[in-house]
Amino acid sequence: MDAFYASVELLRHPQLRGRPVVIGGRRRGAEPARGTAIPTLRHYAGRGVITTATYEARALGVHSGMGLMKAAQLAPDALLLPADFDEYRRYSKMFKDAVRQRTPEIEDRGIDEIYIDLTDCVMSATDGAALNPWDRARESAASLQQAVYDATGLSCSIGVTPNKLLAKIASDLDKPGGLTVLREADIPARIWPLSVRKVNGIGPKAGARLDTLGIATIGQLAQAPPQLLVETFGTSYGTWLHDAAHGRDDRAVVTYSEPKSISRETTFEQDLHAVGDRARLTQIFTDLCVRVAGDLERKGYTGKKVGLKLRFDNFRTVTRDCTLDAPTCDATVIRRAAGSCLKRVVLDRRIRLLGVRVGALCRTGELALSGGVDGEKSGGGLFG
Repeated sequence: MDAFYASVELLRHPQLRGRPVVIGGRRRGAEPARGTAIPTLRHYAGRGVITTATYEARALGVHSGMGLMKAAQLAPDALLLPADFDEYRRYSKMFKDAVRQRTPEIEDRGIDEIYIDLTDCVMSATDGAALNPWDRARESAASLQQAVYDATGLSCSIGVTPNKLLAKIASDLDKPGGLTVLREADIPARIWPLSVRKVNGIGPKAGARLDTLGIATIGQLAQAPPQLLVETFGTSYGTWLHDAAHGRDDRAVVTYSEPKSISRETTFEQDLHAVGDRARLTQIFTDLCVRVAGDLERKGYTGKKVGLKLRFDNFRTVTRDCTLDAPTCDATVIRRAAGSCLKRVVLDRRIRLLGVRVGALCRTGELALSGGVDGEKSGGGLFG
């Protein structure tokens, strides 16, 4: 999906189309009242980060993951809207349902991205018999784009390629609203001039290490001696780098996989004190547990392992876990268990981030639910 969160917001604020807009920093409920001016980044104070931005904002140098204070220096007149993840999840379901009505071979890769195996759809096509498979694939992709737009009012970009690695790259080549068909013969002209960081799986550290070898583009990586890559990165990753640069990828589209855990976390705009901000932290803690429970119920899971995550103002992160007697999706049980984890943490510094996780998942109904865990009843203040 193209600038997904921002595009959803523009459906609600059509007057902002064509203007630089960033999403992030605040959560639903913090948006400006109807009729009031939408704030700019100029006077922003806090340490929120950008969730996404419109293409007009990106042209000014801002991008997802950037701190809003830094973004304010680059684009002080960009408008700031809060994130509304409930709405984004609703639109995510809408666009995926629109695709599934036409092809069931879908791998869900998150809220705004999917892989689709069009092979059976293309090879079994009875209409357009005079077209070669790649032309039929293009037609199918165009039909999917239109279906997504009809269902959501949003645009998406599609890469039609021999495999997932190339599809990921190709889907970004002609955004927004791109439809890029890329065959193996197109790799030298379309892929090799790109930065190595365009390959999904080459992160900042690997990119920096390749740079020390004089390798900046995918083409240079493709020409690098395989032994050099193996010596530098190890057998597994070095071999993968060589294959990826040549566009090789034999991964299948995985249409179903069980999640390992379901979690919710939030980073505070200002560090909170376990005693001085006890009431606020308690409410946030309870809300996270309620949201995790809602996610479990909506997705049809229960879990037996409850975890807590804390990040302090010095960026030290601690986690604590406990195992329940029986799996649950009950918010009260999750809150009680997470609270017992919290008691095992020394709260001697201000808190930057708080998260709750439920793991050891099983499908609802596979095991009978029991009464949860013993411990302090939920609802009281646990901080301090």
